[in-house]
Amino acid sequence: MLSDSFGRAITNIRISLTQSCNLNCLYCHREGHIGEVGREMSPTELQRLMRIAASLGITRIKLTGGEPTLRGDLTEIVKRLASITSIDEISMTTNGTLLAGLATDLKRAGLNRVNVTMDSLKPDVYYRITGHDSLDSVLRGIKAAVSAGLTPVKINVVVLKSVNDSELPDLIDFSSEEGVILQLIELVSRDDNSEFHRRYHCELQPIEDQLRKSCVKIVDGAMHRRRKYVLPSGSEVEIVRPMHNTEFCSNCHRIRLTSDGKLKPCLMLDDNLVDVLTLMRRGVGDPELIKLIRRAVALREPYYRK
Repeated sequence: MLSDSFGRAITNIRISLTQSCNLNCLYCHREGHIGEVGREMSPTELQRLMRIAASLGITRIKLTGGEPTLRGDLTEIVKRLASITSIDEISMTTNGTLLAGLATDLKRAGLNRVNVTMDSLKPDVYYRITGHDSLDSVLRGIKAAVSAGLTPVKINVVVLKSVNDSELPDLIDFSSEEGVILQLIELVSRDDNSEFHRRYHCELQPIEDQLRKSCVKIVDGAMHRRRKYVLPSGSEVEIVRPMHNTEFCSNCHRIRLTSDGKLKPCLMLDDNLVDVLTLMRRGVGDPELIKLIRRAVALREPYYRK
């Protein structure tokens, strides 16, 4: 079992498959890392590293990007990862633009569920946030994911002040109608004093207070102690508030793997990465890779501390 010096067991890994994306979202942080363009891990390399990670206690994998569906070998990657018997769940975060044509094949390959980023139901607002007119494709992708059984489907919404914050009632209704979970996400920034952060950051505490008053049930989740509010309509809404949230950090059980093959101990830090791909391509054995994984875990510390 992997555990850092703060007693947090590491059971999850978030894998960025590519830095490429077909949208240009105004808030995108690219998983906190700008990787080396064109240096992506192959399906066999990912399978090998995840087999080793699984032997150390990793049980859940989330695939991200950039946009992971831009990988032409995505289905092969999922199939190879699903062949690792001790992996309990493989999920994916996607912008959904290409999901409609992939959902069934990904489910058959072994993908368990998806998170789809869709920050607005209004075409003009969606275009303002993403720079592309792709909302209809995303809506088709969501329906395809539900139909294929990539459930529970979660809709990720980064709440932006004076951009999409007025849409929350419509998004809640949409989640109820489509049978998906709505996940409201606080804007993440390492510089709270930046002009961008001041302009768009929306404090989610008032929204969460209102949900608490109107819900019929509160479910405490395992992931970062994230709470899910079940509303009278049957809608389920989760709140993700990592900023200045010591509880979020203290309950983080995740490590990241960048698209260019580096283990990243924390989303918010980019100066303590551990390069595994270079040594893999030099032919090192499994014991050396185990040492690199353990080194990355040893570097973990809560970004926000009590």
